[in-house]
Amino acid sequence: MTQGLRKAAGPALKQILRSATQSRIRGLVSGTLITALVQSSTAVTVAAIGFVNAGLLTLSQSVAVIYGCNIGTTTVGWLIALIGFKVQVSAFALPLIGGGMMLQLLGRGGRMAHLGFALAGFGVFFIGLDFLKDAFAGLEQHLDLTSLSYEGLGLLLFLIAGFVLTLLMQSSAAAIAVTLSLTASGAIPLAPAAALVIGANVGTTSTAVMAVIGATSNAKRIAAAHVLFNLLTGLVGLALLMLLSAWLNGVDAGQYDLVILLALFHTAFNLLGVLLLWPLTDRLVAVLENRFRTQEEDEGRPRFLDDTLAHTPTLAIEAMAKEMERLDGICSRMAREAISTSGNGQRLRAQQLSVDQLVARIGSFCQRIAENDLSAEVSGILPTALRVTRYLNEVSRLACLLPEYYDRIDLVVDDAIRHRVQEYQKASVELIDACEISSDADTSADDAHRVLHDLERQYQNLKAAILEATTDRRLPRTKRYRCSMR
Repeated sequence: MTQGLRKAAGPALKQILRSATQSRIRGLVSGTLITALVQSSTAVTVAAIGFVNAGLLTLSQSVAVIYGCNIGTTTVGWLIALIGFKVQVSAFALPLIGGGMMLQLLGRGGRMAHLGFALAGFGVFFIGLDFLKDAFAGLEQHLDLTSLSYEGLGLLLFLIAGFVLTLLMQSSAAAIAVTLSLTASGAIPLAPAAALVIGANVGTTSTAVMAVIGATSNAKRIAAAHVLFNLLTGLVGLALLMLLSAWLNGVDAGQYDLVILLALFHTAFNLLGVLLLWPLTDRLVAVLENRFRTQEEDEGRPRFLDDTLAHTPTLAIEAMAKEMERLDGICSRMAREAISTSGNGQRLRAQQLSVDQLVARIGSFCQRIAENDLSAEVSGILPTALRVTRYLNEVSRLACLLPEYYDRIDLVVDDAIRHRVQEYQKASVELIDACEISSDADTSADDAHRVLHDLERQYQNLKAAILEATTDRRLPRTKRYRCSMR
């Protein structure tokens, strides 16, 4: 059912999630609606992770989507409570399965086919629910639970059982269906059933945790938000249960519909969890952004710049020099990686974001220094420092562009030209090494100028050789190749 609904929805999932970029409340509504539509909080969580990585959702908005996911998961309880145990299942389940499979066959892999698959799954789901209800009927006569307490520690045991059940089946919906069936058959009272639902609600986080093993930092942050929210709602639900357990155990099944009360309890503690966390979302996002940091994100944080030094220009200049040395090391590493034609475009772009962040912090630090009464020497250093950081920022930008031209080298089929290109790459790396800022370096500026002069001469020779090889038809004269030459 979930698979069919997700595929039938198709671009609608993306469109609804796009609307979540407008505000946090829209993220909450979007998460609720999509989860109710596809009956899979995991699918929505994975989609949210993808949107955050693509820059279409902020972490704050994705956290709101996670809140909505948990509200959306409560719809399966209402579906079972209002339809599963109220309607003669065989009257519509079998026609749904037959009609759904017919649509799948006639749909030829299109949206209609996916919708048919979902309808068939819908029918099978309720047939399975009917079997569960019949199987649990009379179970209370053979299952002796009198030794277990339905209050205090006994409720904790039922909560753990709900968690384990969801962990094993990897579906909170299935665990809740089992719990509702037990309740409908009278096998367990309302309080332990509520504890099972809380355990299932917490257990659904296991899927998200396993899904982000080895994943990106954003994925881990969103999974952490999912876990934190479910743990909080679990604690809220447990607190409510402890307060109401005596009343819940005494509810008359003949007077009240226990299944609907259970669905109501599930929805109530999830809504209460959202109300409690909503005003704390900004703080939660700030905490998550400081966790699961990648190397690139850590590099973007200054290590030597301290605002307390800004009032002492001589010390501030020393700190800025160290930070610029570190910035130069990052940019030089990026340039070497890009020139070697083995650079990963996505990794280089992540490093460039760190460079941009670090350059902005160095610029702000320079402004703080300039607010003091400066000597002529320090006044002359600041513009030079800003100019150098601008050059380094440009190096990082160009390094990110180089991977787009790797395939041009594959067009070089002439061995002599390919060898010249490789030698030019080596010379470029040698220039980067000669120009790298380092307090321990023994390379003088004269050496760097010599390497630069040799590289310029090598560039002119390489260009002449490529033009000659093209004229002799030893290289292809394709439009794509001519563009790369320009």
